[in-house]
Amino acid sequence: MISIKQLYYALAVEKTLHFKKAAEACNVSQSALSTAISELEKQIGVVIFERNNKQVLVTDDGQLILNKAKRVKLELDELLQVSQVNKKPFSSGMTIGVIPTIGPYLLPKVLPELRLQHPNFKLKIIEEQSHVLVDLVRTGELDAAILALPFPIEGLMKFDFWQEDFYWVSHKDECPSQMQEITSEELALETLMLLKDGHCLKEHALAACRFKSQKQDSAFDSASLHTLIQMVAGKLGTTLVPQMALDQLIYPESELRAIHLNEPGPHRTISLITRPNYVRTNEMLVLKSLFHEQLLAKCQ
Repeated sequence: MISIKQLYYALAVEKTLHFKKAAEACNVSQSALSTAISELEKQIGVVIFERNNKQVLVTDDGQLILNKAKRVKLELDELLQVSQVNKKPFSSGMTIGVIPTIGPYLLPKVLPELRLQHPNFKLKIIEEQSHVLVDLVRTGELDAAILALPFPIEGLMKFDFWQEDFYWVSHKDECPSQMQEITSEELALETLMLLKDGHCLKEHALAACRFKSQKQDSAFDSASLHTLIQMVAGKLGTTLVPQMALDQLIYPESELRAIHLNEPGPHRTISLITRPNYVRTNEMLVLKSLFHEQLLAKCQ
């Protein structure tokens, strides 16, 4: 009979493509892991991995087996969580993903209150881009993820907790002192610096301005809002920043100005996403409420 241990070992090898690293992740010897996987392959009559001294590859038939193993693991993980449903909220740990353009600005605003209300809650944060987090939620490697919508999340459940607009950030020397609002037609696209391709914040900003997505000059590519702000401070251009991040990026004594983007909003929605059959939905609702209250108090 196929064992759960064998499936977990096989999934660890798929993730690392390395038997020694997989064994270390599973806290077993490499020989024990290799034996268990060899026995699994014999039991099902399928070679899951091609291996030699240089690399490990997943076979086509092996990938089908591993896909089913992931579904089995997800069901088992949720089975184990059923026992937590009737316990005190947040009495067991949770792993939540967050994208880089939300994490540094949301977490300082919400974690202190979360810790105050639930001091024993063990929360693990994983920072990744949206498409990676969606896949990890689907496979059960994450309990939930915090994303900026719109973004493709078909088949997943969402809990919206914040909506916000973008602000145009410019050096004060390049911004009329009387300006309070700016439209997309007034923006100089040739000096507008956004995050590099792959960040949904860039797509949301372009959509808010009704600009078509296009490849920018590589000199303006950045993976960090902090870097873009420093470039604006150096009079290299302007950028767009979400409301949530303003207090950490623009200080009263700085030489930057933030002007509201006067385009139909909200320009993006912040949500918790999880699987439809996730058994700790009640705790997602608590987080949704807490996040909203803290942002409402700290983002005005």
